[in-house]
Amino acid sequence: MHVCDLKSRHLFTMTIHLHAIQDLGDTPAGNRRVVPVSGGEFQGERLRGEILPHAGSDLLLGRADGSFQQDVRMLLRTDDGALILMTYRGVRHASPDINARIARGESVAPSAYYLRTAPFFETSSPRYVWLNKIVSVGIGERRPEGVTYEVFEIL
Repeated sequence: MHVCDLKSRHLFTMTIHLHAIQDLGDTPAGNRRVVPVSGGEFQGERLRGEILPHAGSDLLLGRADGSFQQDVRMLLRTDDGALILMTYRGVRHASPDINARIARGESVAPSAYYLRTAPFFETSSPRYVWLNKIVSVGIGERRPEGVTYEVFEIL
């Protein structure tokens, strides 16, 4: 068996601003919350721009094991006008105490919990068409006003 080291390259830092959480409560799938995206920005060496407001949300699922599963759709607009659909799924887990602190809107060090996502991209822009063919990973930090991710292209 050949073992290969995973290699990556920083794609961008993304800060997502959020509207108030809409709590659907306990559904057949689990405790469902809809978290509308109110905007934000992303910046990296190869692309930068804004997250469009009112064009995205997280269908957050509180699972029976205490973890949270993200299911996100949002629209990015680069500083040169290209539109990029970004979708990702991910998971956040922490101790019950840390989850309670995050739910109260407290600042919690990202080393106190696990927040990882797998973003994928879709665009027709010739300049950014390479995004359609990559796999990426996001490492997140939940903040009182939103979420920040460091997103890496997996090479």
